[in-house]
Amino acid sequence: MTDIDTDTATPIRIAPDALAATLAARAGPGRSIVAIAGPPGSGKTTLTASVEAALTGTHGLCARSLQMDGFHYDNAVLDSLGLRARKGAPETFDTDGLAALLARLAAGDAPDIAVPAFDRTLDLTRACATIIGREARMLVVEGNYLLLNRPPWQALQRHFTCTVALDCAEDTLRARLMQRWRGLGHSESAARTKVEQNDLPNARLVLHHSRPADILVSCPGAPG
Repeated sequence: MTDIDTDTATPIRIAPDALAATLAARAGPGRSIVAIAGPPGSGKTTLTASVEAALTGTHGLCARSLQMDGFHYDNAVLDSLGLRARKGAPETFDTDGLAALLARLAAGDAPDIAVPAFDRTLDLTRACATIIGREARMLVVEGNYLLLNRPPWQALQRHFTCTVALDCAEDTLRARLMQRWRGLGHSESAARTKVEQNDLPNARLVLHHSRPADILVSCPGAPG
């Protein structure tokens, strides 16, 4: 794996549509793993999809993506732990499983590796949802807590060659998260409960307790 040059102590701030070109310009000849972190509703999924497509289609790099959300504990596990209402909080993820997968992916010479993905509509993780092949030169990992500055999340960060944080105001996050839950069929009252009691506390944790990223990006126009 080849490190992307991140010698600058002060993060650079760029627009979302400039991120793919910035990453492509910094990439070395080997495999790089980029973390895109940000609070719920900040647009991580939207940005990751556009960056993956641009890196591959425009910049000639083979890029693939990986969701932290693919490591959600199943609802049955959350029920057994009494954590169902907190789904999406740091303690509701298999962080060790994500760390083990990142270690395999960071090796760069591994064979094709099956990775999971989270289906938000079904509210469950799909195992072996896609394949990341050895030809992938850049992996874009997206998730809320990738830069969280506390164990066990800190152990993930040694695998990242470049880190990106999405910068989004809390009022914007609140509006987007309300729209998300309404779109999934929740009533106004149920959506507000989820946002105020779970999503926004998680967002504040990300915003105030994550390590600084190499690159800051203003949140794009759609929730992620």
